[in-house]
Amino acid sequence: MFRIPRLLLATLLAAGLTACGGGLSGADLAEAQTVTFDAAPTLTLGGTAQVSATASSGLAVSFSSLSSTVCSVSTDGLVTALALGDCVVAADQAGDASHRSAPQVTQTLSVQVSSPLAQTLSFDPSSSASSLRVGRSARVAASASSGLAVAYRSLTPAVCSVGAGDGLVQGLAVGDCVLAADQAGDDRYAAAAAVTWPVAVVSADALTVPGQPTGVSITLGSTAQSVLVSAGSVDDGGSPITGYTIVSVPSGITVTVASLPATVACGGSCAGHAFTVRADNAQGQGAVSGTAHILGDYNVVLTVYEPQTQPNNSIFTGRFTLDSTTRSVSGLSGSLTESMTDNPMRTVGLSHQLVALSDSTGTGLLVGSFALATTDTFVVANGNAGWKPGPASDALYAGYPSAANPASGGTGNAYALIFVNPDDPTAPLSIAQLQQTAYADCTALGMMGAICMTGTTVAAYGSVGSMGGYPVSQLITRR
Repeated sequence: MFRIPRLLLATLLAAGLTACGGGLSGADLAEAQTVTFDAAPTLTLGGTAQVSATASSGLAVSFSSLSSTVCSVSTDGLVTALALGDCVVAADQAGDASHRSAPQVTQTLSVQVSSPLAQTLSFDPSSSASSLRVGRSARVAASASSGLAVAYRSLTPAVCSVGAGDGLVQGLAVGDCVLAADQAGDDRYAAAAAVTWPVAVVSADALTVPGQPTGVSITLGSTAQSVLVSAGSVDDGGSPITGYTIVSVPSGITVTVASLPATVACGGSCAGHAFTVRADNAQGQGAVSGTAHILGDYNVVLTVYEPQTQPNNSIFTGRFTLDSTTRSVSGLSGSLTESMTDNPMRTVGLSHQLVALSDSTGTGLLVGSFALATTDTFVVANGNAGWKPGPASDALYAGYPSAANPASGGTGNAYALIFVNPDDPTAPLSIAQLQQTAYADCTALGMMGAICMTGTTVAAYGSVGSMGGYPVSQLITRR
């Protein structure tokens, strides 16, 4: 009997199935595989940890971050903690000629602090009442150095009560009211030691001049030429308040209004001014409040055109506080989305405001926020003393070539440099003002080998950025 060899039989069978429309492709014949994470490591803020996973196929696994504002992850699994929160790491195996790609799996690491940070509490005398009447209310205010919310309690509940979250004090009986402020801490900060504040509760029948206004707040009005003045609470002295007198510091602006909040015109830019408030009643003039600065919170978006990565541009999205009285900026922070990174583009957190310079036009400030608590961004070369708005010639990261392509630590910094006009913060920028803004991404998330991605202008810094990028717009809006 004639026998057909097995290999030939298999070939003929496969050909017959294909001819009948039932053929199997190479992908159909490839084996399935799975990926399994090993035990999760401990990850502390500012530190690194190594995650590992294995594929049932034995092929190498690649890693990435699904929470790029909290952590960055190299393809070989080195995780860098950028902020507190949950770091979600993804593991993938793309497969090969014999194996299908594996379903993606994730592992969540909770970013912690190695040891709790200390924090302190303090009451604000200018925002905290020192007296009130039985049956009346007043407000006190305390803050924590950590920025966490403060809780209030009364140590003399027969004399006064206080709202735990809002600091609103109620006078219950004549006597000495003692209030306490607490902050319990969180996963970053230890609990703070309690602090106290005294409030004298007096009879409702006694008539006096109004008390000192507390919680005075000054913000810019609808334009930079006016301010909105408000106060948290004022003891009326048992007699209705007949008006409030608002005086500028330095002098020059004095306005009397019937009630607060009130808008006060400055006759020009309000920058450089502070204000006090006094309440009056039929008994006379009350005590003058503490001097209050003009404070405002703002959002900023700086866009840098990147000709080689269109339609993607590099964008810094941030926020800051402007003290118009001192013409100073604080708390500039945000995220830098750099166009050379993956799609969706990753972001680098910038939380260290380390630079505030007068700009070359004499009309404002150049304010810079950095990823690390240092300005060491570029290699020291061409007269560069560690940092300046580096153009293409300065685009090597700090530490090159002795440091490897950085993932974290003292190399691999990034920054964004914005322009702030303290006299009119939301006004459109002139070309000369915009040209001084800049950015650089020298982190492992975005850089190309040893080269930082930068965005600068020829007019201000001698060249465009390392990939031809230059700033095209900046928008500041009130928050």
